[in-house]
Order: sequence, then C-alpha cells, then structure tokens
Amino acid sequence: MVRIAQYGTGHGHAAGKMRSMQQNPDVEFAGVFEPDAQRRAATKGAFADVIWFESEAEMLGDESIVAIASEGRNDESLAQTEAIVAAGKHVWYDKPAGNDWKHVQRVFAAAKESTVHIQMGYMLRYHESFRQVAEWARSGFLGDVFSVRAHMSTFLTPPAQQTIADCHDGGILYDLSGHMLDQIVWMLGRPVSVTSFLRNDSGQVAAFKDNCLGVYEFETAIATVDIAAIETRPMARRFEVYGTKGSAIILEPFEPGNRIRLCLDEARDGYEEGEQLIEMTTRGRQECYDAELVDFIGVVRDGREPIRDLDHELLVQETILRAAGELRG
Repeated sequence: MVRIAQYGTGHGHAAGKMRSMQQNPDVEFAGVFEPDAQRRAATKGAFADVIWFESEAEMLGDESIVAIASEGRNDESLAQTEAIVAAGKHVWYDKPAGNDWKHVQRVFAAAKESTVHIQMGYMLRYHESFRQVAEWARSGFLGDVFSVRAHMSTFLTPPAQQTIADCHDGGILYDLSGHMLDQIVWMLGRPVSVTSFLRNDSGQVAAFKDNCLGVYEFETAIATVDIAAIETRPMARRFEVYGTKGSAIILEPFEPGNRIRLCLDEARDGYEEGEQLIEMTTRGRQECYDAELVDFIGVVRDGREPIRDLDHELLVQETILRAAGELRG
C-alpha cells in the first residue's frame, strides 16, 4: 500500500487523477491540499467528500505520505512540485512542467540528486495504439522515420482561453503539445531546430494564441504539431508516422484511437504488403490515468525502471518551451 496525497485542484486532469488514486487498491489516498481558498470552496463533484489538508506544511510534513500528485494550475504547479521534491516525496506531475526553463532544470536536478521520481502526466504513452506505433517506429519496422504529423486541436470557451493567456504566452501549443512531443522525441530524440507559428485567429481573446503550429526538424526527419483551440467538436485528432519502409496512422479521433492504418512496402512480421487496418483494443482516458498510476506505483514502491526517465521528461519540456517561444535554440 502506498500513501499518496494531491497538491492542487486547478489542473484539467485533477479530478480524473484523484479518481484513479481513490480506486486503486494499492493506494491509500491521504487527501488534498488546495492553496486557493476560493477554489477550494467552489470545488464540487469529485472533490465533495475528500479530506482537505489545512496547510502545505501539514501535507508535506506527513512522513507517511510517500508521493504526491501535482495537480495545480499550470502557473502554480512548478513551484508546488519543487516543494514536493524538497520534502523528499515522489511526484506524479501533470503537464506541462512550467514555463521557466531554469526553474524546471533546478527542480529536476534536485529530484535526481535526492532520487525522487517525477512522472509527467502524458496519458497517451499508456494508450495501446500509441504504444504500438512508437514500437514500430523505434524498432525499425517502418524503416527510417522521416515524417511525423500530429493534429490535437480542442475547443475552449473565451473564459478558458483567458485563463491560459493569464498564465503564459505560448497559447494552446504550450498547453497541449506535450502529449504529442512525448511521442515524437521518444521516437526521434532532440530536435535540431524548432520553428513555431503562434497565432490568434478567432479574435475572441486577443492575448491568447488559439491557432498554432510547431515545426520540429531532426537530422533526417521533420515533425509538425498543429493545435487550435477553436475547432468544432468532436475534434478530428490524428497521429501519423511515415518511414522509408512503411507508415502508421492512428485514425481520428485518436481517443479512442482503436484503428491504425498500416501501410508496408512488403509483408513482414505477420502483416501484409500495402494498406491494412489494424483493429486495436484501447484504453479510455480514465483508464489511461489508471495505467499511469500503476506505472508510477511500480517505480516508487517496487523499484521498477520507469518507461520514461527524468532525462526524457526534461527533454519534452524543453521542446515545449522552444516552440512556445519561452526558450531559444
């Protein structure tokens, strides 16, 4: 049994992550600390009956708590995660990891030094179709990958857009691109160069970048991530990987993403030459959260190797910030 608490409720995944902790038989859920009194007073639904810590010190000072889910708003969570690491507790940290690169590096360096595990909340790394495509790409099954195209748009109301604009300048690309970049840098490594287009095309919230494109160049490949916040629902989210011997496309929408269009130059590994549709049994969003937690527990309690180490998590964050205009190079 692992005793885990939650710091913050402002992140969009906060309720889902808490639900995973409450339902996991290997977790004793200790409660939640929310530093914003107004937000705490306004919480309903999933948070209606939780135990609330009265202070950060009460939660961080509890030696029985082994780990904490960092679920504050994006402009809060990095400082909160730093406090969790300083207290010697492992962190299940929801994306993205802040927009101050030097601060991010300090927090991750402190975690490494104290052997604290930080696991970022990129749920699609636990999605069966994404895992299959990544395996094909990394193993050479698709040949040399030369192109990745990702589309992950959403729809945000003007108040939601304003909330993000108040936190950072990178708009919806900063907010959501980490899910795609987690996959892309896992397959291709660090981009040689990054170019981005951060636009406001709806005019709904002038300071918010609502229509964005990131272009990531590698030595022998190019990747694009396009994300808008103004797409009509349901969104047609799509992920495509092209190699010299084949291509794999998770057909939209990639949640549930239970079909992959695979195209091969010749038959191999039980698959046919040419085009075929691969039917997949996939996890839903909440089930991916559950799988994240199982992996996290395996690392912090059982000493398993994480499927993504701290260097990878840091590389994803650096790549987010390069495209979001927060970091040059």
